[in-house]
Amino acid sequence: MNIIIAGAGKVGATVAEHLSGEGHSVTIVDISDATLERLSNQLDVMCLKGNCASRDVLLEAGAKECGVFIAATGSDEINLLCCHCAHSLGVPYTVARVRGAEYANDLDTLKRDLGITMLINPELASAVEISRMLRFPSAANIDTFARGRVELVSLRVQESDFLAGRSLASLSSKIQGLPILFCTVERGDDVFIPNGATVLSKDDRVYMAGTPNGVHQFFKLLGRQTHRIRNVFIIGGGRIAFYLLIHLERLGMSCKVVERSDARCRQLAEEFPHSLIIQGDGTDPELLTEERMAASDAFIALTDRDEDNLIISLYAHQAGVAKVVAKSNRQNYTSIAHSAGVESIVSPKLTTAGQILRFIRGLQNSKGSAMTALYRIAEGRAEAMEFVVAPTTQHLGIPLKDLKLRRGILIAVIVRGTKVIIPEGSTTLERGDNVIVVARDSGILDLNDIYEGGGL
Repeated sequence: MNIIIAGAGKVGATVAEHLSGEGHSVTIVDISDATLERLSNQLDVMCLKGNCASRDVLLEAGAKECGVFIAATGSDEINLLCCHCAHSLGVPYTVARVRGAEYANDLDTLKRDLGITMLINPELASAVEISRMLRFPSAANIDTFARGRVELVSLRVQESDFLAGRSLASLSSKIQGLPILFCTVERGDDVFIPNGATVLSKDDRVYMAGTPNGVHQFFKLLGRQTHRIRNVFIIGGGRIAFYLLIHLERLGMSCKVVERSDARCRQLAEEFPHSLIIQGDGTDPELLTEERMAASDAFIALTDRDEDNLIISLYAHQAGVAKVVAKSNRQNYTSIAHSAGVESIVSPKLTTAGQILRFIRGLQNSKGSAMTALYRIAEGRAEAMEFVVAPTTQHLGIPLKDLKLRRGILIAVIVRGTKVIIPEGSTTLERGDNVIVVARDSGILDLNDIYEGGGL
């Protein structure tokens, strides 16, 4: 598919990398020579310098032959204008990144009037992700499927856990009856789908799928923190903090925000009178001590600098804060944070890239099993996807034990109506099922892609 991306910033470059890696023909339009030269050397993409809101530039970029246009510049207004221009040139699908809170109530109107197919707000999506983490603090990360009926969580195996040093098959007496399934293990640089013979080791990162109650009961067995978070300490009062405060105040959490800008503090104080807004330097240990940061149930670092977020998150972790979340768009920082004990990392650019990838894969698979969710896990080395079984899906009604799945593929959970099924050998796929699939490799567009050869 021919895809044009307007804007070569963090989000645009990340989306271009993923889409070109999946075989799409990608053209990036930007006004910066240095940025375009860097991306041209790093990625297999076409680069064009110019104003992406210009009709002539869009035509030069190939808008007449374009299947999807993605606007990811730093300006909401330019993104909206770009998509409108692309739509007027006949591009069938347009995607705009819109971050401003002032547009939040007009999304449907904007889409209809400007011909935009999809609007994405990375900061809002990140705030939703963080609020999920705070509702379930025991998990390092949490993704949801089937409208919240299934959760995929990750945890680090500790030496004291009953998991350590034991095969998964031997755990049946401990977790018998719990609707959960271990679906991915990250061990150093290796990521693999476990089986019954897999022995878990200290420091393994394990991904587990199951019902919210099943996951909760499992963490209780582990003896991990399960108490409700009531007090949240936030560093940085930007867009993510704005959207996050909306969610946390609704959940009844007491929030304290430290922000450098006096003007931004005043704005947040007016919008959120039930939260405490403090003007100051969130990286100053004295200020953190004075404001009793260590007494908080959760600490969230949301400054514009990944390095600052990592450092102050490590400080909060060492001070004994039970739940620490850091924003970081640099993927190489994630492993550093994990090794230092900060398990929960949020990346707005990766969240956005995942949303766009799911959308484009859905376009490629318009006649097959609809993909309704896509999450990149294990630092992008595996994916968790949700499909709805369609009439075109192969091997319906055949027990899973009689099917041949591609290597590195696992059917983790099946949702049939209101029933959540952890698959066994006798389980079958039926029309209308929601199926959660975990794959070590990317590129799966349809449920039929999970079978090896003919599948039988």
